[in-house]
Amino acid sequence: MSKALFIVDVQNDFTEGGALGVIGGDEVASRISAHLAEHAGEYTIIVASRDWHDAENDNGGHFAADEPDYESTWPVHCVAGTPGAEYHPALDLSAVTHHVRKGQGEPAYSLFEGVTDEGATVAEVLTEHGIVDVDIAGLATDYCVRATGLDAIAHGRHVRVLTDLVAGVAQESSDAALAELAHAGAELVSS
Repeated sequence: MSKALFIVDVQNDFTEGGALGVIGGDEVASRISAHLAEHAGEYTIIVASRDWHDAENDNGGHFAADEPDYESTWPVHCVAGTPGAEYHPALDLSAVTHHVRKGQGEPAYSLFEGVTDEGATVAEVLTEHGIVDVDIAGLATDYCVRATGLDAIAHGRHVRVLTDLVAGVAQESSDAALAELAHAGAELVSS
C-alpha cells in the first residue's frame, strides 16, 4: 500500500466563526473524522496541514496592511499559537502521522510549502514512504486544496480530491478549482 491522505487546513480560522470562515467548514471537519474512522487503515500516512503565520510581521505581504483584496492579501488569520490556528475540534487527529506547518513568515497555500514538526518537506515524506497515490480533503477548495492538488500532481503523484470532504470560499471559484484539478489529472470522487 502506498497511499496518503492529505487533510488541508481544517483550522478554526477557516471554519464558521473564524477570521476567514468557509461555510461548510464545520461539516467538513466532522466528515473527515467519519472518513478516518472507517478508512484510516487504508493509508500508509495521513498528513494534516495548518497555516501557521507569524504574529510579528505581515508574512511576506500575506496579511493586508489596510483592506485585503482576498486574492493575495488577507485579514490576519491562523497566527501561530492562537486558537484560530488550532485544528477544528471536530477533526479527529488520532490517525494523523505527520503534522505540517506552512506560511511561517511568508504566503503559503500548498501543503507542499510547509514542513513537518521534524523539519522534513512533504515531498521528502512521500518519497520516504513510497507514496504514489494521494487523497485530498480539507479547506478551502479554491485556494489551499487547489494548490496542494496541483503540487501533488507536479510531484508525480496520482491525486484524488474527495469532493464531499472539501469546502470552498465561493461556489464559482471552487467549481473552477475542481475543473482545473481534473484537467491537470486529478480524479474527483466522493469518499
